[in-house]
Amino acid sequence: MSDSNITKYALAQALKELLKTRPLEKISIGNICEVCGMNRKSFYYHFRDKYELVNWIYYTEFITRVRDKSYANGWEMVEDFCAYFYENREFYQKALQTEGQNSLSDYLRDVMTAILTEDMAHTFEGEPSIRPFAEFYADAFLCALKKWLLQKDCAPPHDFAVFLQKCLTGLSREIAARTSE
Repeated sequence: MSDSNITKYALAQALKELLKTRPLEKISIGNICEVCGMNRKSFYYHFRDKYELVNWIYYTEFITRVRDKSYANGWEMVEDFCAYFYENREFYQKALQTEGQNSLSDYLRDVMTAILTEDMAHTFEGEPSIRPFAEFYADAFLCALKKWLLQKDCAPPHDFAVFLQKCLTGLSREIAARTSE
C-alpha cells in the first residue's frame, strides 16, 4: 500500500472513531488530525474537506469492492449495497444526517443517478431525457435508505432489499397493466 493510501486510511479511521461520539458537523479537520497524529497540511494534501473524506470512505469500501463482482442481476447488487450499509450503519447513520454541498447524500444521489440512467436507457427508450426518471428513483432510494438506517431496530439488509424490489417491481407491473388496457 502506498504512503498516500496509508495516510488516507489513517484519516478515515480517525473520522470513524470521532463519529462514534459526535455528529459530523461537530468534527473539525483539527480533530481528525489530532486523533491520528497528523497535521492539517497532511489532511488538505489528500482531501478538500471532511465531506470528501466521507465520500472517499464509501468509494474505497464499497465501490471498489463491487466493481469486480459479477452479479446475476441488479437486485443482487442492491442487496450487497444494503448489506454494506447495514454492517457500517453506525458510521452511515451519522454521515447521512449531514446535508448540503459535498455531503454523502449528494454524492450517493449522483452515483445512483448515473447508474440508474444507464440501467433505465432501455426502459425509457424514446424519452428525450432519462435523467429526470433516474433522479426520481435515486431520490426515492436515498430517502428509503436513510429512513431504514435511522430506525432504532432497522430490518436486516435482505429484508430491506426485498422491500425495495417489491416496491419498484410492483409499481412497474401496475404501470404496465394500466398502459396495456
